[in-house]
Amino acid sequence: MSDLKDKWQGWLALSTAIMAVLAALTTLYMGKYSSRAIMAQGQESDQWAFYQAKSIKGHTFETNKTTLSLLYLTQKGLSPTASAEYQKTLNTYAEEIKRYDGEKKEIKDKAEVIAKVKLKAQEMGGDFAYALIFLQIALMLSSIASLTKRHYLWYIALLCNLGWLFFFLDAWILFY
Repeated sequence: MSDLKDKWQGWLALSTAIMAVLAALTTLYMGKYSSRAIMAQGQESDQWAFYQAKSIKGHTFETNKTTLSLLYLTQKGLSPTASAEYQKTLNTYAEEIKRYDGEKKEIKDKAEVIAKVKLKAQEMGGDFAYALIFLQIALMLSSIASLTKRHYLWYIALLCNLGWLFFFLDAWILFY
């Protein structure tokens, strides 16, 4: 009987140690992907602020172009040189508006890519957090099983590892 009890305690100790290592590994990944999500959020916010700045600058050129166009229409008897300067300035404004529109599109595309990276990191971090919860429950049940010598608590702890496995794999594969 003592030999059977010693074997059980050996398996209990070994499984608890393995669960502790898995919990440490899961915590590492949870922190890694949570940090990635936070970093991506900052990058995404920077891109949208940059987009907004480009929008304001583009709008300034649009307003100036409209004002200059209206002013040009009200001028009578302009010299060919003055008329050419108006047209040159209006063309420059049109080019700037076009440039800002192109830059805004690039910035928007980059922000949307960063948003996707952020969402994936958030999902992965969340799954690792759920996986860690299952390991913490399993570790607690194993500890209680060790103290109380209740084998069924250890079996429940081993079953909790299935929850860890599901969420750990889900973090990598994203089942749903």
